[in-house]
Amino acid sequence: MKTKRHGAVLGLIAAGALLLTACGSDNNTPAGGAAQTAGESSTPVECGGKSKLSAEGSSAQKNAIDTFIQSYQQRCSGSDLAYNASGSGAGVKQFIAAQVDFGGSDSPLSDSKGEVAGAAERCQGNPAWHLPLVFGPVAIGYKLDGVTDLTLTGEVAAKIFNGTVKKWNDPAVAALNSGASLPDKDIKVVYRSDESGTTDNFQKYLTAASKGAWTQGDGKQFKGGVGEGKEKSAGVAQAAGSVDGAITYVELSFAQDNKLSLAKIDNGAGAVELNAESVGKAIDGATVKGSGNDLVLDLNSIYGSSAAGAYPLLLATYEIVCSKGYDADTAKAVKAFLTVAATDGQAGLADAGYAPLPKAFQDKLLTAIKAIA
Repeated sequence: MKTKRHGAVLGLIAAGALLLTACGSDNNTPAGGAAQTAGESSTPVECGGKSKLSAEGSSAQKNAIDTFIQSYQQRCSGSDLAYNASGSGAGVKQFIAAQVDFGGSDSPLSDSKGEVAGAAERCQGNPAWHLPLVFGPVAIGYKLDGVTDLTLTGEVAAKIFNGTVKKWNDPAVAALNSGASLPDKDIKVVYRSDESGTTDNFQKYLTAASKGAWTQGDGKQFKGGVGEGKEKSAGVAQAAGSVDGAITYVELSFAQDNKLSLAKIDNGAGAVELNAESVGKAIDGATVKGSGNDLVLDLNSIYGSSAAGAYPLLLATYEIVCSKGYDADTAKAVKAFLTVAATDGQAGLADAGYAPLPKAFQDKLLTAIKAIA
């Protein structure tokens, strides 16, 4: 898990638009479990079934999953989950191959790549559902000696990440940072070399926000054509943190761990700092475009938004599960873990660099989790 210092950025989210899970009284006994201790959610959890679940995928949510596991072990004695943070692409593949009980991905299953059909086949002919359990801002993190205050637009960010803007003192960067002493130094792009939902979301943001400057498209593979690739979130953050002049896109907690400076983003309504208030405003604007209990989010309206004070670059990590098709023991354990993650587990997310679930999403999630069979 991440240290408490991440709470300095996101620890006040509960005071804004987001609502943390309500705590229940300590005399409530959830179905299938022991009596609650103080601080547990009032939501009943039916513990039991498979004693050790397996999951794989998004490295962006790894620290959130660690938090969920701790809550799961506390709420359901003797139960556990093994999570392999191999990246979203690998998580989807392993889920479809029935090698894990659920997958973690920062982007929805692709119909054109056959992932939707493959997941349905793995689920005994039933559709897979996307459950957005983890929200987190994506930082444009950089290391540049002498420069700790930097503003970028979607357009200029796109030009940096596709190689059109090559120098830190390029006029396009200088125009957004009047008074800053920008060095005549090469910009060194660091990108994710493995398949990554973070890359997919970042490229979707560039497509929506760059006024046509990003023509490379989106997807889990970086398409900018410049820079140095590193595996996983930790890899890109470590690489960028070790080279003066480097820039990357990475989840907030990893940027903080490697002491990267965080660029402000001007979406047309002024420069927006990545903080609790700006993240909360962005998440409040997210809508569901999936049907029924398949909670796929429409983030394009956020990426291209010019709403004042909203930080427009974030991702939602989905747990990809079978709506039906599990054996009874696996279904019971999956439902128990996800219920705990959506309730008790949310309380520790701000300290790990994430944003707790808005109440509206929490309610939708619990309805979907309950319907898994």
